[in-house]
Amino acid sequence: MGAVLSCFSDAPEETKQRRAPRPPPPGRRAHRVNEAAAAAAAAAVVGLGSSERWGRRAGRKERAAEEALIHEQALAAAAALVLQQSGAGIGSAPFDRSASLRYPGQGHKKQPLPRSSSSRPRSLADPVLQPQQLVQQGIKAEDLETNHFVLVHGGGFGAWCWYKTIALLEDGGFKVNAIDLTGSGIHSYDTNKITSLTDYVKPLTTFLETLGDTEKAILVGHDIGGACISYAMEMFPSKVAKAVFLCAAMLTNGQSTLDMFQQQADTNDLLRQAQVFVYSNGKEQPPTAINLDKAFVKDLLFNQSPAKDVSLSLVSMRPIPFAPVLEKLSLTDEKFGSVRRFYIETTEDNAIPLSLQQSMCSSNPAEKVFRLKGSDHSPFFSKPQALHKLLVEIANIPSAQVS
Repeated sequence: MGAVLSCFSDAPEETKQRRAPRPPPPGRRAHRVNEAAAAAAAAAVVGLGSSERWGRRAGRKERAAEEALIHEQALAAAAALVLQQSGAGIGSAPFDRSASLRYPGQGHKKQPLPRSSSSRPRSLADPVLQPQQLVQQGIKAEDLETNHFVLVHGGGFGAWCWYKTIALLEDGGFKVNAIDLTGSGIHSYDTNKITSLTDYVKPLTTFLETLGDTEKAILVGHDIGGACISYAMEMFPSKVAKAVFLCAAMLTNGQSTLDMFQQQADTNDLLRQAQVFVYSNGKEQPPTAINLDKAFVKDLLFNQSPAKDVSLSLVSMRPIPFAPVLEKLSLTDEKFGSVRRFYIETTEDNAIPLSLQQSMCSSNPAEKVFRLKGSDHSPFFSKPQALHKLLVEIANIPSAQVS
């Protein structure tokens, strides 16, 4: 093999010279130089386009990193709030979720609230409206009978569920407090130890006690929160300007929340499947709390709500105390009956179906009934703008319209 290679390597010099290509004529050489220049220019253009595409990719990565940083900061802030509330001790005044927005520290510019990045198409029943569009022309929040809303969550929820409603109302000039009932939200009390409606409603009644003699608020109760605001109306009728029952238990004297739910016991299979009873005192004793099976909770409570709000709820909801559900209310016409009541129906509600809501309104008529079309049992998630519009409309109803 080495000999064969040497034969090829020792070829005569003449042969090598004959095989060498001849230089092109001057004209053709210039033509090739022009072609090379054109190719280089084309390559530069392609490189420029690639740089632009790379820049766009880098921009997207930077935005994603910024969003991740904002998310981490929000989680850190939430953790700090929980630690702050825990340090204050059980039984302290309810945490005002919106105080940091309304009373920024000196030298700090108020930051705008982050807007939703959801790609879910918005329903025509929940249009995007500016806060100033929602207040009747010529009427300001400070000129109303009261511009103070107190929001009371339903079973398993906490003050956190009102975050959209709080932001919208405050942007419109209203004062807002969202209450964590006992054993709910960040209130650290053991749900299984709540033995009465009085225990459960204590944070709400404590808050109302702190209001001045001439101060009034509009109470908004969701779900079992309807029974809670009814209890508060009986205790503090002079401090409640209006009561809004949002797909809530609007009960009559001597009736319990369980009585209401039993009206649909034979027809609401989804509710029955979702309930998981907790017996912390033993199976021979009545249940102490109710958990909701996560396999059914989306269809039961959030069938029209954005996925991100469903995820928030699944990691934030807590057991529902059973004793307040069993307790029958004691309501009088002189106290409870003296407060103006309004009801907001939700048409796609699987927890308290529309037929049951209408039945309660028939047996215990409110001053006026409103309807949120396309809303599930969580309108603060599924129809926040439409809910806001109705709350502002109710706040603007003058006393002269009392029937």
